[in-house]
Amino acid sequence: MNPHAPIQAVVPSPEAVATMSPTAIVLSLAYIVAAVLFILCLRGLSSPDGARRGLVLGEIGMLLAVVATLLHKDVVRYEWILAGLVLGSGIGVAISAWIPMTKMPERIAFSHAFGGLATALVGVAEYLREVDGLTYFKVGALGFETFLGFLTFTGSIMAYGKLQGVITGAPVTWKGQNFLNIGLFFGALMAIGLLVYDRSQQQVFFGIASTGLALGVMAVLPIGGADMPVVISLLNSYAGLAACATGFALNSQILIISGALDGSSGLLLSLLMSKAMNRSFANVLFGAFGTVSDPGQPAAGQAGKSYNEATVEDAAAVLMASQSVIFIPGYGMAVSQAQHAVRDLAASLERRGVDVKYAIHPVAGRMPGHMNVLLAEANVSYDKLFDLDNINDDFARTDAVIVVGANDVVNPAAKKDTSSPIYGMPVFNVEQSRSVIVLKRSMNPGFSGVENELFFQPNTMMVLGDAKKTLLSMISALKDGH
Repeated sequence: MNPHAPIQAVVPSPEAVATMSPTAIVLSLAYIVAAVLFILCLRGLSSPDGARRGLVLGEIGMLLAVVATLLHKDVVRYEWILAGLVLGSGIGVAISAWIPMTKMPERIAFSHAFGGLATALVGVAEYLREVDGLTYFKVGALGFETFLGFLTFTGSIMAYGKLQGVITGAPVTWKGQNFLNIGLFFGALMAIGLLVYDRSQQQVFFGIASTGLALGVMAVLPIGGADMPVVISLLNSYAGLAACATGFALNSQILIISGALDGSSGLLLSLLMSKAMNRSFANVLFGAFGTVSDPGQPAAGQAGKSYNEATVEDAAAVLMASQSVIFIPGYGMAVSQAQHAVRDLAASLERRGVDVKYAIHPVAGRMPGHMNVLLAEANVSYDKLFDLDNINDDFARTDAVIVVGANDVVNPAAKKDTSSPIYGMPVFNVEQSRSVIVLKRSMNPGFSGVENELFFQPNTMMVLGDAKKTLLSMISALKDGH
């Protein structure tokens, strides 16, 4: 493709249309339709019942945009494009076939990493190819694109490492860390300004790229596992903004539109998730909340406390006497891959005439909508999923609540303990129900390291062990008890 030839605008002027070739008109129309489909995709993804439809619309829009771009008059050779198509398709098929739904957070972090890397490499290539003919605006766009692209790459790799357990999920902090990170960020912006002033300074350009690589590592290191959903969303926003900058650099308005949609929606989602935790966005980025306790040691304050450890048979007896049950899934459900067992237990209860619901907290899991994704994969009906505002008043009228590997979202300390790190975070009123059955591997509080008062209340029974095995045993116990 000729690097100096602009891509057609999405909406050309009437005068431009009159001089356009039929292929160029088709190209512009395809971009318009693709942009509309991207918007409809985001609208569908805003609710569980429209998520599948939104995803399909987004896929169609992306396919249309890619095919239209391949028809552009300035594409003169297709060998490398076809090679990339084959390689990328092979990787995509392998990911879909081999990575389980429980590993979706890691997969998303990894895909963000390569999206950011691709954007950054495009910026480097464009700068080196046109360094003497760049306009002030374009060199600024390339600097911003390269900085954000490399930041997204290393930041996403760090997020992947934390989610996978390769890197500790606890915050890694040191004195002056926040000042250093803020200094690097504004230093990169000043360097972009210097590059605009003198675009021939290649050392400045590569300094911007290096700063992005370093800042991606240093910005994610101090963020604990409890804040991973916000981090994943924020990295998505960075990737979108980098793509938007790429659109300005290449004069491609479809990239500008899609990148702006991705960037703005990711930022808004990050802000909403921070609100769901009742924490400021700055506190998520710089607060270093979320520690990992040693599984072999009790959490601080647990020593001397007693809890009601129950058997599967005890829990089954409670369920057989219940008329209403609410499931609350958490990250433990993902770890044990228990979503299908949850569905099967719910179906077994429903056959006994029990009213079953699912309470979904916006920050449960390790990515936005993590629990919705897992339950959808298990074919749980959307009309049984309820968010916090719509179900919190029901707990006082519920016979039994089954907590599957959730911690902070069911911790009463968030409502009354002003010294708790999660104080003020909206949580489920689980303790108000008649009985609470908590499924956990151990009494370890998990990623956040915050002790959960719910586990020690008199109406709570702790069934320790692998959640999937426990749920399957409960199903068998219900059958045996008729």
